[in-house]
Amino acid sequence: MIANHRANQIGSLWMIASMGLFAIEDAFIKAAAKALPIGEILIVFGAGGTVAFAGLALIARQPLFVPDALSRPMRIRVVFEVIGRLFYVLALWLIPLSAATVILQATPLVVVAGAAVIFGEQVGWRRWAAILIGLTGVIIIIQPGADGFSVLSLLAVFGMLGFAGRDLASRAAPASLGAAVLGFYGFLAIIIAGLVCTLLQEEAFQRPDQNTSMALLGAVLAGVGAYACLMKAMRTGEVSAVTPFRYTRLLFGIALGIAVFDEQFTLPMLVGSGLIVLSGLFILQRSKQAAVL
Repeated sequence: MIANHRANQIGSLWMIASMGLFAIEDAFIKAAAKALPIGEILIVFGAGGTVAFAGLALIARQPLFVPDALSRPMRIRVVFEVIGRLFYVLALWLIPLSAATVILQATPLVVVAGAAVIFGEQVGWRRWAAILIGLTGVIIIIQPGADGFSVLSLLAVFGMLGFAGRDLASRAAPASLGAAVLGFYGFLAIIIAGLVCTLLQEEAFQRPDQNTSMALLGAVLAGVGAYACLMKAMRTGEVSAVTPFRYTRLLFGIALGIAVFDEQFTLPMLVGSGLIVLSGLFILQRSKQAAVL
């Protein structure tokens, strides 16, 4: 019991570190987007992560090019990764970091709903109610029909749905593919997203200045570090004890948005984020109880 408690504490710290690094990655990308085309940012960011995870896979002696990498779940995963990254980075560019971060927290709710529909997982009426309440929080944040509504907020929603699809596809991915290999193909998909964005925007690449180059480097290092910490967290302690700390990303994102980009955290964002987090925590608790039963 003591050993499990200690493992849960360590796993929680890894998760908090991961969420902090993900928020820093977002902030660096948002900063770089002020000077460079989005397509160029995605390509550079994706290339950096691809090289990093190729090196990690090599160290772990995990082959990158195996038949399972071309399996149907992996192909679907790449498509949703492209959608998620493309729309979420556009959201980081065009709307406040804090707003994009809050909307992203609805991803686990969509994953649970998708798992019930696609994989036939048992989700009772209480968890369905929690999912609907959490999605209501998203609607409160984007405020459709209100004077403060911005259609650009939908970019973050589409990005969130893309990431949810990626996570669902990851559940069906062959178990033979290790974390480093999944990371390699995940960042490879980001390069594809960058190429798609470049073709759509028809904007020429620019040579980044020193500050922008440092922002891109910081985004790559933070992204790789965040993914590594996330994998460490999920393999240390109980998933039900560690997973709730995913919501600390919301705190980091809001803090960076206010401190670095002079953003304002509005009442609709406060109410909506509260509904999302409470719904997510309730679903995690119900899932833990169902597992025990």
